[in-house]
Amino acid sequence: MPPRSPLPARHGLGAAWVRTPDHDHGRPRPWSTMGHWLRDTSPEGVDVDGMLADERFVYDDGSVLLDDDAYRPHTFVWFHRDLREEPAVPGEITVLHRDERLVVVDKPPFLSTIPRGRHVMQSVTVRLRDELGLPELTPLHRLDRVTSGVLLLATERRWRGPYQTFFEHRRVRKTYEALAPRCEELAFPLTVRNHIGKTRGVWQAQVVPDAPVNAVTDIELLRVVGDLAVYRLTPHTGRTHQLRLHLHGLGIPIVGDPLYPEVLDVSVDDFSTPLQLLASTLELVDPVDGRELRFVSGRSLPIAPPG
Repeated sequence: MPPRSPLPARHGLGAAWVRTPDHDHGRPRPWSTMGHWLRDTSPEGVDVDGMLADERFVYDDGSVLLDDDAYRPHTFVWFHRDLREEPAVPGEITVLHRDERLVVVDKPPFLSTIPRGRHVMQSVTVRLRDELGLPELTPLHRLDRVTSGVLLLATERRWRGPYQTFFEHRRVRKTYEALAPRCEELAFPLTVRNHIGKTRGVWQAQVVPDAPVNAVTDIELLRVVGDLAVYRLTPHTGRTHQLRLHLHGLGIPIVGDPLYPEVLDVSVDDFSTPLQLLASTLELVDPVDGRELRFVSGRSLPIAPPG
């Protein structure tokens, strides 16, 4: 694990770090200078020369890394990444609850839970760290970027452990609502049980036949809306895209889904068609003080395009 960053957070984001390899007696100086090492090992497209000139690389003690510094093995180097200009994701993050340990929000569609890929500034974590003045704010679980609804976050690092353990041990009850085609051939309530696998780099998850069950969802019909229906989904496991894949497998894919039944060529900055999937309620017994907690989204289906 790296030591504490010598750089302050910027835009709610901590500094990134890289580390030189451990000492190798066979090659005591595989690079002549620290600048040489950075140029040789940084991903293509990183402007190492410009960052060195702007003194953006620092050591653990906060001193600036210079281009011609002698190479040092097992050394952490800190810096802030360059961020793309991100279009603002429309829609409000509604705070449902806030106390010493927890912040509970109602997330709009198209907003990432955590900073990743092309969505850094436009994520729940980064926006709320800045808006609420909570630099250690961290989500305790995740919602897909296109999913709306209830999301729990810990205010400080020290509170993450007890709550994340509850999520890992499935001691948190979550229910969702989804808008999908009506199907008179299906008898509800029903339970889907199968094995879901996800290959790194592949957009869609897959059902793996004849494999041990690792994904279970209870599905109820709540109401009919013309040719569509609203379903209540209660997952007992938390596989990637589980709810979306289970409804797709029943022949009733969720309205607005850009991945199921087929991957659509939709820009990440296109906010016109929300996925009609809502994390509607979340319930748990607080692992710290024993309170019974229940949080309910203020949103309802159908979810309109944000704006």
